Order: sequence, then structure tokens, then C-alpha cells
Amino acid sequence: MTAQPPVIIVGAGPTGLGAARQLSVLGHQNWLLLETEGRPGGLARSFRDKAGFTWDIGGHVQFSHYSLFDEAMLEFLGADGWLQHQRESWIWMRNRFIPYPLQNNVHRLPPDDLNKCLQGLLTITRDPRPKPANFSAWIDSTFGPGLAEIFMRPYNTKVWAFPPEDMNASWVGERVAVTDLARVLKNLVYNTDDVSWGPNNLFQFPKSGGTGAIWESCAASLPSNSIQYSTGVTHIDLSRRRLRTSSGTEMKYESLVSTMPIRELIKLSNRKDLMPLADLGLLYSSVYVVGLGLRGQPGAELAKKCWMYFPESDCPYYRATIFSNYASANVPDPNQHWSLMFEVSESPKKPVNKSSLIEDVIIGALNTRLIESRDDVISRWMYQAPYGYPTPGLHRDSVLGELIPEFERHGVYSRGRFGMWKYEVSNQDHSFMQGVEVIERLLNGRREVTAFDPDFANSRKHSWPFETQRTNN
Repeated sequence: MTAQPPVIIVGAGPTGLGAARQLSVLGHQNWLLLETEGRPGGLARSFRDKAGFTWDIGGHVQFSHYSLFDEAMLEFLGADGWLQHQRESWIWMRNRFIPYPLQNNVHRLPPDDLNKCLQGLLTITRDPRPKPANFSAWIDSTFGPGLAEIFMRPYNTKVWAFPPEDMNASWVGERVAVTDLARVLKNLVYNTDDVSWGPNNLFQFPKSGGTGAIWESCAASLPSNSIQYSTGVTHIDLSRRRLRTSSGTEMKYESLVSTMPIRELIKLSNRKDLMPLADLGLLYSSVYVVGLGLRGQPGAELAKKCWMYFPESDCPYYRATIFSNYASANVPDPNQHWSLMFEVSESPKKPVNKSSLIEDVIIGALNTRLIESRDDVISRWMYQAPYGYPTPGLHRDSVLGELIPEFERHGVYSRGRFGMWKYEVSNQDHSFMQGVEVIERLLNGRREVTAFDPDFANSRKHSWPFETQRTNN
């Protein structure tokens, strides 16, 4: 054990747990996982409120780009621990529900909006499209002015809490459905709904315990003496490769896998010289998650829906999930209760009144016909994630190109949703694999794929070890 270089992992979310599990798999015993909270999961934790409703920190679903991740999920919860779902995602706008993606279902729009969208789609097929300078330009060149005006621009401003002009377009990949004009016209002619676009058109969800059950099980499979909960990091000395914990203990590391937000890593390591870079390129939004536990059952219009997008101003949330549709165990009694979970973004450019937010959400739920009466609400729950979305700002990639190597020069490997700040590879499968891959790099010299080649990571289902034709260099 003493011959093995010490590895310290900060954060017991999917990335930290992926790293810890891989260390165990490889037989490396000299490691320690530090977690500020009293239990594992990070942003993938689940909560049970006083009324018996289960909540996640946002609408997590399980789908995967990796065979190794699939094997791990089966190991953690077993074959009988999962429910399988056909995704139905919808948009609420113009006082109606329309299947997502909107451009494939424009036949559902009022005539004036339909005409505006079709004229815009014809424009982008006729005119040359230069390389977009930012996400706003990408929206215009990909969807045309009609769809941009009525959905893409207002929705993306609402979800990111920043105007699209402040964002780059390199992250988009499989995250946004692009336009297939032939498909659009076919659905229009035949009046056909198109509801299953995307990589997560089939997904799974834990039968009980919410998303957090996955990571609780993962942590329980690891050596308990290698995990310290309720232990934060208060200082990192990069030159001496030492850190101090919230209990005052100092620890030596050879390699530090940090899953905290890079901005916090900069502060804890007292690298004030790097903060202007972070301010330039590392934009982010906070997310408020509001849960409403409800008596009765969802109406027929909601019975099979999974989640819904809300681009308009009749509600504060950008997304709502019918969380009871994911698992009946998410409510106290599925014969008497159901549940809705809402997400609201916040940034300096989009402030939120926290004191009135639950009431604002209830009013929005009435406006958007998700509930019929406020009297049906029997439980209210709210959680604020100070770091919710790592926003792909205009200078993000160039800033990461300086920050990540600088910390690695001191043996610190910043990975995960806010460790790499790459929204395009920040789902649970991506995050878990970032942890696995950084350990494989440290111990076996393998190249990391997910963190440094998102397009390739998202291009197909990957076996383990990864194919070698694409590298991070």
C-alpha cells in the first residue's frame, strides 16, 4: 500500500465515485475520497420530503454512451432495480402542448406561426449559411427566423439564464435537434406527431429511491475506510501537493482528482491570478428545483408525458417533469398521489425572487394547465443548486485550454460536470466515465476520451476500453 502513490478524490458525485470505483477495480488501495455532504451523489442525490414524496435535483434520466457504464448500473441496482420508459417530451406554447422537437411538429402551431416557421426553414435551405460566431447565430442559421423567434431564442434564454449571444456553438452536438426539412414536410402533410427524437428516446430510472439510489449503492460497494463524508476541503497547496480539510487535517497527495467547480478550485488553491480567466470564460447558472406533491392523478393529457419545455412567460420554469411517471415509488401512494418537479434558472442576467418562487411556480402550473386547483397541492419542496448549468460561454474553450493544463502541472485533475465545465459531456454517464478515464490515465497511461473529445464520446455506443482511432491530442 505504501508503494502506491496516494490519490485523493474530492467529491462523491458520479465523477468521484467513478474514479474511486476504478481505483478499486485496478487494486490500487492508497486512495481517499472526501465529500462535503453527509452522503454520496452530488447533484445526483435524491431527497424524501416530510410527506413521503421523493425528489431529484432536476429531471435526471438514465441513458448511456458506454458499455462500462451500463455494466456498472446493472451492478449497482440489479436487473430488477430499473424501470424502462419510452420518452415523451413536449413543449407548452400558444396555449397547447406540442411534441418536441418543435420543428418536426410545426403542424400543431396556429396558422400564422406555422407560416412564419416554414418561411424561415425555406430561407435557410436557400441562402448560404456561414460558420456561426455564437449560439445565437447558430440558432438563426439552423432553424431560420421563425422558429428562432417563437421558440429557440426565448427557450434557450430561459434555460441558460444568459442570452444566446453570450454562448458559443461548439457544445451543441446531440444536445439540440437540428432541422430535417424532408421530415418536417412529411409530418406536416400527414399531420403526424414526431415525439421520440434524440439519444434518450428510451431511458431507464430506478424503481425506488430516485436517482440517488444509484450512487448510494455505488458508494456502499467501496471500502468504507476510504471515504470520508462531511469533510470539505478548505485549502490546497499546489506547490507542496497538500490539502487541508474542514476538520483541520492536512493530507499529502500525488494526484488530486477534483470534481468541485473549477472556480472553487481556483479559490481554494489561492490562485487569484487565474480568476480573471474564470470570470471571462466560465459562466454558469444556478438552478432552483421545486417539487409539488399532489393528491389525485394526472389528467389524461399528462398521463404518459415525461417532461415538458416552457419557452413563454406564463410560468417561471423552463422545464417540468411528471416525476411520478418515472417511478410509482416517487410518491407515498400511487393510487392517491402524483408529483410534478420544476426547474428555474438564475444568473446575474436573470435574477429569481426566491421568497415567492414556490407560489410563482404554482401560479405557473395553473396557467399552463398542469394542475387544476392549488388545493390539490399537499407538499411543497425546494432545493437550490448554486452551480446548476456550466454555461458554454464564448471564451470557455480557450480558457479551459489554459486552466486544465495549469492545474495538471501540479497533479490536480479537474473533472466532472463543473470540473471540466463541458455541458456536452456532463450527464451521469459522461461524468462517471470521466472519473474512470482519469484513473486509467494516471495508472495505465490510457488517453482520456470523454473529457477531451466530446464529439467522439457522443458519436456512438462505446465498448471498453475505448477505440484508439480518436485521441485527445
